[in-house]
Amino acid sequence: MMLKVLKTTAMAALGTTLAAGLALANPYEPFEGTTLVVNFPAHPHYKAVLKVLPQFTAETGIEVEVDMLQYLKMRERQTLELTKSEGDYDLISYVVFSKADYVFADQLENLARFFMNPRLADPNYDAEDLIDGYVENIGVAGGKKGYLPGKTGSLFGIPFGSETSVLAYRKDIFDKHGLKVPETYDELLDIACRIPELEPGMGGMASRAASGHQASHAFLLHLAPLGGRVLDDNWQPIVNNEAGVKAAEALKTIIDCGVEGAETFGPSEAAASFAQGKSAMFLDSIAFAAGFEDPSKSRVVGNVGWALHPMGVRRGSQTGGFGIAIPKNAENKEAAFLLMQWLTSKKGDLAVAMAGGNPSRFSTYQNAELNAKYPYAATFGEALKYADPDWRPIIPVWGKINADLGTALSKMLTEGLSPQDALDGVAERASATLEEAGYYTWQ
Repeated sequence: MMLKVLKTTAMAALGTTLAAGLALANPYEPFEGTTLVVNFPAHPHYKAVLKVLPQFTAETGIEVEVDMLQYLKMRERQTLELTKSEGDYDLISYVVFSKADYVFADQLENLARFFMNPRLADPNYDAEDLIDGYVENIGVAGGKKGYLPGKTGSLFGIPFGSETSVLAYRKDIFDKHGLKVPETYDELLDIACRIPELEPGMGGMASRAASGHQASHAFLLHLAPLGGRVLDDNWQPIVNNEAGVKAAEALKTIIDCGVEGAETFGPSEAAASFAQGKSAMFLDSIAFAAGFEDPSKSRVVGNVGWALHPMGVRRGSQTGGFGIAIPKNAENKEAAFLLMQWLTSKKGDLAVAMAGGNPSRFSTYQNAELNAKYPYAATFGEALKYADPDWRPIIPVWGKINADLGTALSKMLTEGLSPQDALDGVAERASATLEEAGYYTWQ
């Protein structure tokens, strides 16, 4: 759907803003009257952004049209738009694993020249306050392994709507049975399988598991904290080593101790199982938190507790979600940068967070007003200390490997394929994919 955010008619507020800055130059003045077209996903974070955009227009005189699409349709539209000589979008949101595709195809602007421009770059932006793991995961390309920070890395996007993994649990159920909130994987799996005995008809933990990307995502949630990686530093698949098998076994245990049909769950079905009181725990993204406290969607309002992603051999919560970037073929790149900068500034980040979005800054998570409105924010801020930007390899061939991984894991969950056999097959096929793509050229 196309939504248009027009100049606000609250001229008194605009006048106050302008009056306060009479003694200063107005960096937005050259762009007043410009209309930016942006492409955002139909996601809770970006629905919060819609509430804040009128404030940007009032302060800057820059109008914004939002083309909001369901994620897969957004990706399809971007695939078409980014190949045009002149694109329709001035600013886009992209999911993390699109970073490799877009940068490799030279379709995103390197942000260095905008941050170097004194007429555009706000000296009070404080980039050091941006959450490190999010910036590394969402925005940086060209460094270590091609997708992590390093001396050869560059910034192509800024996290906006990024997510990490946390554990939601039913406080009332845990209190009723004297259960300790799990801090380790052994404790997590033990409680997941005790719950159906303690509460007949209730699953231990709701999880993604559907064939393809969802099963892969669920497995990867466990792989990093249990000490595993998909690939080693020489691009050799190690997903089938001891840590990988343990992560696959953990996923199978969770599904086996879940509600009937759990092996078919995508993220919305898993979240609904928890929200409707059918599962006692939910390990996934912070993006679901607000929905669990919405009486129109949830039966567990007021009974949800939050904890860090449990520890295996180490802490290692996921990093994912969305960032924003300027397409190479955008018409209004400088104005788009001003919008990007404003949205991800301290003021903009807090405004979006207060409207229900996901913060991208440490200071936002520490804000007293935010914590008063959303008490779980403090736990989420703590979880971000352990956000792992390398929990999955963001390389151009990852989509193919990821799809194969998800299919193999689904066969493990539904057809009795052993975890070792499933992952051995993935490793063998991934090696062939990587060789074809040139990853072994220098070996």
